[in-house]
Order: sequence, then structure tokens, then C-alpha cells
Amino acid sequence: MSLPSSASPAPRDRRRSRRRMAAVPAMLAVLALAVSACGARAGETAAGGAESASGGSGTSCVDTSGDNIKVGFINSLSGTMAISETTVFESLSLAAEEINEDGGVLGKQIEIVSEDGASEPSIFAERSERLIQQECVAAVFGGWTSASRKAMLPVFEANDSLLFYPVQYEGMESSQNIFYSGATTNQQIIPALDYLVEEQGATSLYLVGSDYVFPRTANTIIKAYAEENDLEILGEDYTPLGSTDFTTIVNRVQSSGADAVFNTLNGDSNVAFFRQYNSVGLDPDAMPVMSVSIAEEEIEGIGAGNVEGQFTAWNYYQTLETPENESFVERFKAAEGSDRVTSDPMEAAYTSLYLWKAMVEEADSFATDDVRAAAGAVSFDAPEGIAAYNPENQHLVKTPRIGQVNGEGLIDIVWETDEAIEPDPFLEGYDWAASISASLDTE
Repeated sequence: MSLPSSASPAPRDRRRSRRRMAAVPAMLAVLALAVSACGARAGETAAGGAESASGGSGTSCVDTSGDNIKVGFINSLSGTMAISETTVFESLSLAAEEINEDGGVLGKQIEIVSEDGASEPSIFAERSERLIQQECVAAVFGGWTSASRKAMLPVFEANDSLLFYPVQYEGMESSQNIFYSGATTNQQIIPALDYLVEEQGATSLYLVGSDYVFPRTANTIIKAYAEENDLEILGEDYTPLGSTDFTTIVNRVQSSGADAVFNTLNGDSNVAFFRQYNSVGLDPDAMPVMSVSIAEEEIEGIGAGNVEGQFTAWNYYQTLETPENESFVERFKAAEGSDRVTSDPMEAAYTSLYLWKAMVEEADSFATDDVRAAAGAVSFDAPEGIAAYNPENQHLVKTPRIGQVNGEGLIDIVWETDEAIEPDPFLEGYDWAASISASLDTE
């Protein structure tokens, strides 16, 4: 198979173009290097073209004078979130290997510097600062929980560096130092609620979530939606990340008689929840669960038999039938094993590295301000469809999709919107959400 071309620049009056990406060969092993930058530093005008990644502020140490450019990956490779985040590191590594085989970024090879966020927000903050200030990376890719993103946000703003965040989240945020590659609320949670109400006939819900920013903010939005749409909330429970005892919560869920459960649990807590849910005789026919943080990777850990027939809301599934996705799945399996699966967050991470490459090459610069300014001029034919950032809020345009888990552990698409939806992180297009942004304290 031939190597891919880079993501294509869009005409100036459009954000999307439709040049196709060719298939690529399997990924070689990618090493995480921790070599200090040398030669000309960012902000210097030296032979070799060093420039400031902070747009000329003189504070960046990014070195652009050599044959390589450092890029940071920060993912939980240990702890409760490793079940989800390890595959994101793998897909980012696949994208980096493909880009390097195709000539790199502005002719420079990507040199990966990897850090383990260890499922702890404070460690994400500490190690992202290390990536920026000591490793001198041009951009950072990773994070998962909103707690990790919010811990890193002031680090990136203080250093005027760029974080490409790959996971769906609760919205109510837009930083010029973050590119949001997962869905925001109007591209996932609201379509999921619409599906439960309009397609499943639900008139009542029970809310179950991990106890941190994303579930609590998501459920605040869900309750506002419910009030507007005559949807009764019969219960709301939270448990710390990593919790494994769901006896009490599942008993409450069962006794509530709710039409459906809206699940915002994260990480390996989902394993314990669904096993307990099944042990008391609940099933998708009696009380279906709509999950927004369970993808193909997590199903293997939970056990397909424990979640068969349950619903998920994402923008990408392995079963999506497009030439780009079929090629992506083939390449990932060739690199990581024929039994491996692809999922939404890892596909979004993969896509984000290609979009960063396109933005850098459109700008002809690694400088933060220049790269950011190029966001509206590029797109990428991603496995999920045409991917392009909205330059005003730096979120991706997305197609909402509802899936149902099958017996093989994959997710079949049962519903999707007719076209991609522009991101609306502050829900400005919904009258019922007008007071939410002001009332939330998610810091």
C-alpha cells in the first residue's frame, strides 16, 4: 500500500476539502525519546530556521533547526484510566509513524516524547509542564478525563503552548491553547438524549457517573434538558474513579423503575457496574443503559456478554463503513494485532496529529500563533469523515452516532444525523441551556 498524502489545505473561503488520503503500510515501532533540544532555540533567528512556538514571545525552547521536531504524548499508561488511554497512545504512535514515512512535518521527522499521566490530574499537570519547558515539544497530544484536561489547561495557557485533547467532554469551555478533537455536548450527550426520548420512548432516567467534572457537568445539562422535555430524573449517583463496588447503586437503579440509565462512569469502574447490573437481572430490554464513555476497547474488559444490546453515543465506531475507516482499521490491526479494536477517542487522537501536521504546513511554521491561525484552512479525510476545526472555538465538526453493542464486542450503528454538526460548546443554540454556563462552577 502507498503512503498517505498530508491533510489537505482548504480553500480560504471553506473549512473543508475532499482530497482523499491513500492507504498506508503497517506502523513500525515508535520509540519515546527523551533527548534535550539542541542547536538553535525558539525565538532565535539562526541558520536552520528556529522559531518561537509561542509566536515570538521568546519564552519557548522549541528547536526547529534540526532534522527532527519533538512532539509530546501524555496518556495514562497506568492506573484506573489505562484501560482507555493506552490505545490512544498506540493510535498517536501509528499516526506519527505514518507521517514520518511520508516525509514528516515540514520535512522534519516527529520525535515522540512520551509521559505517563498515571490517571492523576496533578501528574498530568506536572508532566505536561515538563514536556513544554524541559523537553521543548512543539505540541502535546493526550489527556482523557476532564479533570486531567482542566489540570493541564493553565499550564498550556501560561506557556502559550498547544494541547490536542482527544476525548468527548462536557463543553462549557474554549481555550485558545486547546484543540478539542472529541465531541462537545451538542454532538454527543444531547443526541443521545434525543435518541432515548424519540426512538426509545423514555420518559424517565437514572443518572450514574464517576465523581468528577465531566459527569457532574454533563448531568447538570441533562437535568436542564429533562426539565424542558418532560423527562423525569428518578435518581442521581456518583462514585469515585476506580470504584468497584456498585451493589448499593445498582439496587437503587433497579428499584427506581426508570425507563433507562444514563451512564457517565469512566475507566474500569464500568467493568464492575455492568457485572453488578447483570447480576440483579437487569438487561437492555428491561432498562437499557446509554453510555458515553464506553467504546470498543472498554467492552473487551467488561465482557461483551455483560453489555450486549446496550447503547453508546459516539461519533466513530469500528463498524463505520467508509474506505478511510476500513484502511485505518486494517493498518491498526497490522500494527497492534489482529484481535485489537479501534474506538472513538483513539481515532480522534489519530486525526488530531494529522490535522496538526496540516496546520503547521499551511502556516509554514511551528509557532503557536501561526499554527492556531491556520486551523480554519485545513481538513483531513479521517476514518470518521471529513475532520475540520471550527476556528472560532477550536472544536471539531462531528457527526453524532448512536451504537448498540453486539455479541462480538463491536458496536453497530443504529442511528446517526444526516450531516455533521458544528460544535456548540456553550449550548448557545438551546434556549433551555441559557442559564447553565453562568451557574456551573467546573473549575
